[in-house]
Amino acid sequence: MNRSGNFGANDMTDRQRQTSAGHAHHRCDQCDVRHKAMCAAVDFKDIDRLAAIVSHRDIDPGQVIFEEGETAEYAYNISRGEVRLYKLLPDGRRQITGFLGEGDFLGLVSDSTYAYGAEAMTPVELCSMRLTNLERLLADIPPVREKLLDMSRDELAAAQEQMLLLGRKTAREKLLSFLLHRLDQAESDAPESKLHLPMSRTDIADYLGLTIETVSRTFTALRDEGLIELPDTHTVVLPDLEAVREAAGAF
Repeated sequence: MNRSGNFGANDMTDRQRQTSAGHAHHRCDQCDVRHKAMCAAVDFKDIDRLAAIVSHRDIDPGQVIFEEGETAEYAYNISRGEVRLYKLLPDGRRQITGFLGEGDFLGLVSDSTYAYGAEAMTPVELCSMRLTNLERLLADIPPVREKLLDMSRDELAAAQEQMLLLGRKTAREKLLSFLLHRLDQAESDAPESKLHLPMSRTDIADYLGLTIETVSRTFTALRDEGLIELPDTHTVVLPDLEAVREAAGAF
């Protein structure tokens, strides 16, 4: 356990042994999010090779998965739940830089250390892989390497979109763009555009470069205009997507 009381990469081995036994029922070929993860590039004939290097780990809400700058030993696929990413500022504060969900790859490495910190927002299940084992898999199965490259490009595009949000848009446009992005990521067959937001208003404010007061006022104003509905704190309904896209300045 690290000094903050959370499990870091160097503390994972024993915990992985505990959780792997608890997830003996989990099979890579039956995973619900395999089609979205890097594992989609693993042919069924190679599934056993993938399963051999994967362990499963349960994370409680609020638990840190790893800290920025921590020595990187593992990479992860998120098989259930949502994670917040953050960078540490010189004064010790955190800046939230993104949110990842089911099927996303977690564990971007810079100079053998994690390039950001990661914390569970909801109950999370991770498929964890030692980096040394993952590197061998990437060398042996080139389509998996290509899939990871594609996911890295998507992450870069998301970072560029974040720069646009922070630098050019009003608070109203930022919040609506954020909601539209969440909607694009969601896989739902629901007839209405309903979003579940597991993050707090404070997380949203931090991510968008706004104050919590501005975010709260903007949510209320958008509700009063009829652009959104707020059934509860963590649910947003977009009754008219075209109106929302126009108001967000989307193109």
